[in-house]
Amino acid sequence: MQKNSIQHVDIRSLAKERILVLDGAMGTMIQLYGLCEDDFRAKLFADIPGQMAGNNDVLCLTRPDVVADIHRKYLAAGADIIETNSFSAQRISMSDYHVEDFCREINLAAARIARECADEYSRKTPHKPRFVAGSVGPTNKTCSMSPDVNNPAHRALTFDELALAYQEQMEALLEGGVDALLIETIFDTLNAKAALWAAENAMQTIGREVPLMMSVTVSDKAGRTLSGQTLEAFLASVAHVPLFSVGLNCSFGARDMKPSLHTLAQRATCFVSAYPNAGLPNSMGQYDQTPEMMAQEVAEFISEGLVNIVGGCCGTTDAHIAALSALVQDAVPRTPAHASEYMTLSGLDVLHLTPQVRFANVGERCNVAGSRKFLRLIKEKNYDEALEIARKQVEDGALVIDVNMDDGLLDARSEMITFLNLLAAEPEIARVPLMIDSSDWDVIRAGLKCVQGKCIVNSISLKEGETVFLERAREAHRLGAAVVVMAFDEAGQADTYERRIEVCSRAYTLLVDQVGFAPHDIIFDPNVLAVATGMEEHDNYAVDFIRATAWIRKNLPGAHISGGVSNLSFSFRGNNYIREAMHAVFLYHACQEGMDMGIVNPATVVMYDDIPTDTLEYIEDVVLNRRKDAAERLINHAAWLKEQAQNEGQTHSVAGQETQNTWRNGSVDERLQYALMKGIGEHLDEDLTEARTHYVHAVEIIRFLEKNTILDFLSE
Repeated sequence: MQKNSIQHVDIRSLAKERILVLDGAMGTMIQLYGLCEDDFRAKLFADIPGQMAGNNDVLCLTRPDVVADIHRKYLAAGADIIETNSFSAQRISMSDYHVEDFCREINLAAARIARECADEYSRKTPHKPRFVAGSVGPTNKTCSMSPDVNNPAHRALTFDELALAYQEQMEALLEGGVDALLIETIFDTLNAKAALWAAENAMQTIGREVPLMMSVTVSDKAGRTLSGQTLEAFLASVAHVPLFSVGLNCSFGARDMKPSLHTLAQRATCFVSAYPNAGLPNSMGQYDQTPEMMAQEVAEFISEGLVNIVGGCCGTTDAHIAALSALVQDAVPRTPAHASEYMTLSGLDVLHLTPQVRFANVGERCNVAGSRKFLRLIKEKNYDEALEIARKQVEDGALVIDVNMDDGLLDARSEMITFLNLLAAEPEIARVPLMIDSSDWDVIRAGLKCVQGKCIVNSISLKEGETVFLERAREAHRLGAAVVVMAFDEAGQADTYERRIEVCSRAYTLLVDQVGFAPHDIIFDPNVLAVATGMEEHDNYAVDFIRATAWIRKNLPGAHISGGVSNLSFSFRGNNYIREAMHAVFLYHACQEGMDMGIVNPATVVMYDDIPTDTLEYIEDVVLNRRKDAAERLINHAAWLKEQAQNEGQTHSVAGQETQNTWRNGSVDERLQYALMKGIGEHLDEDLTEARTHYVHAVEIIRFLEKNTILDFLSE
């Protein structure tokens, strides 16, 4: 491994003192040299087929003099940090040029060239030490989106394939002596998570730990990435890593980048970087913004306290960097934001579980173990209807969607991957966070590697001992997930108050002290177990859960409490009204003691305040274990309710009615508009048939929808 020849000031300390300057575009500068195919190919790649020109990274091997000259120009312009010429130097991208086997050599050379130049200028200006950031680009493929419009579940690249390619690149950059790793131009957060995974592996392998920098690019002025995430959702997805900096690059010039930069500056707990393009490209693809024009726009970043690092992306040269260097003299750097004290999850959008969110309902219907309909659809490979179940839960108010594929007749791992990949293509569903639910850790791991957001693992436990518990907890943490911890240990399921608090307390200490989990990313499930089973030892299960909830809230600060609420009423299966009423009663009392999350049916129609007084008394006697004959009394009452309903020829008045799809009550035009905007195909045949009776030609329907649906979409 190459040792740094200059003793550097720690870049973390320096960033607290002043705004640092990053270099400008390598590609833009290379174009100014008028290189030809022979410059890129040389003797080294003489026998490689295809065109080599345009593969800028190979110049580290074929024209290192050009690369070094560009580095020196940026350093002379005042750059504190120069990036290695290695943006695409991993196997995924290099395979397009048939030079994937040269990745290690390219990255070693890129790091050593930059290292030599940085050290040269550090010796010239000891008061201004220079640093090298290993440039790691996004590749030309995405883990979150399908390249085939006819197969949304297909992926051209898996998390593991990408992580291995990144690790090879990063190991060489570290060996070459970089001071930091810069994962940049991120358009898919799942790609970025693979890069973070690879970075940790690479640093462990090489034995060098360096700061990690990340820079995301947004695809529109609304501030979303190409894969659909908001910047807040992106920050939540990578919050598990203690980053040196996070920022924005590419896409826009400084003026159009500013609104998104405000979002990062308000939320990021690390330093913030911004290196925009030199304005927007003209009709010829060239960048016309002069250094003075760009500096005027970037000056607003500095005066408003938004940045710690500034630089340039596409279209910028050493002249642009010189103008930025003049700006930062005596400028005050941004102060990082305080870390959130609350759980933050993400899908395409962010979910902040602040105290104002008193209860986060987790949709339970995408679970093959809990929904016979969902199981049937998955077995039949009827994924369109299976996705409708997920969509309906989100429409009904589920804040998180639980996905479970554990069934003996299913390949759970394969079905989990397929369903999550399909779900990612449905923005109305993918906007909410997911709960990856399985008793098989391989299935959970596979699920986590399909999801770009910050999701929840359901679950881990001490059932197999501390070693397995810690291994799985560390893996979940590295993949950016919160965890549900079941109250199990080596002695079995905790089914008393004392056992529940004993197991949860032990798990909390291990997760916080040994793994490094933030307490608010821990969700305890103290086991919701069936009551009224006829066995006396089960009668206090709900009471003990509620007592344990109160104890956890008081003694394990920050932790959340959840549970599979439907387990409580298992003895009354077949009587949906009594079951839902029992759930409402249980949640009413458990939430008062601090339960703030639960796997429930978001479409339930029975609310605590709506339960008749007599029925409420019978149910509370059972749930709160207030009398010995409580179960028998509730069973008799349930039978009486059923008899009354049959006699009246209708469901008991309190049972409510099934939640209606109110949008189906609109006109056919309104129904078609809604279905098109929400991606609902269930009723299209009947609605289109009806619409044909109102329009002379089918094309009139299309024109109407095109006009009105687009207007409605824009108004949202």
